[in-house]
Amino acid sequence: MKENDVTLYGWGPLFGIRGPSPCVLKAEIQLQMFGLTFQRAIADLDSVSKHKAPYVKLADGTVIEDSTFIRWHFEKALGKDLDQGLSPEQRGAAWGLERMLEDRLVFIMAHDRWLEPENFKKGPALFFQRIPEQARNGVIEGVLADRKKGMYYQGVGRYTREERMQLAARDIGAIAAMLADKPYLFGAAPTALDATAFGVLTSCNAPIFDSPLRAIIASHDNLQPYLERMDARYFVDGSWPSMGST
Repeated sequence: MKENDVTLYGWGPLFGIRGPSPCVLKAEIQLQMFGLTFQRAIADLDSVSKHKAPYVKLADGTVIEDSTFIRWHFEKALGKDLDQGLSPEQRGAAWGLERMLEDRLVFIMAHDRWLEPENFKKGPALFFQRIPEQARNGVIEGVLADRKKGMYYQGVGRYTREERMQLAARDIGAIAAMLADKPYLFGAAPTALDATAFGVLTSCNAPIFDSPLRAIIASHDNLQPYLERMDARYFVDGSWPSMGST
């Protein structure tokens, strides 16, 4: 495929890390794992049915939404397996750890960003700057109310912050234990799970936020070198347009 054949929609560097969305980071790495050269563009969430990023657009206009479905599409289209070399047991472990990261740890991280007032002011509040000032506070209040309700129904919003961090410590500890002294989670070469783990752990480690998640990551000697290793491998080339671009 040529560069113009695939466009990844999401967001580039923000909050002192490679991007604000762990799933966009995951997709950006996995597209590189496929050996694809692709363009990057700022997402327009109102233009896609799921109203979320990442999504990719192909040269024929086909849109594929959600990082997991993006992976599965290109595995089938290119005949490449991002878990090549893994045993059935390892594949099962990889899927279970991915679900742990994306279906719980991501929500704990997002709760800390959006529903801790000081963190919201430092980070997500930036997304509302283009709204006219006279309407901005009302929009923010509505969005935060929806976030709070969503977190409650998802589950993490039912816990105290201390309880959320206890859960996060177990999740992050599981990744550190799996990594041990290996370069990547399953050995010498990265697999699909490494893309997911990088996106989620990097998001938990964003330096602008006052969050216990950063201390949890720092408590494991192998995680920061792992994140640096992944960053050096996958973020040498490629750039995102500014958030104001369309």
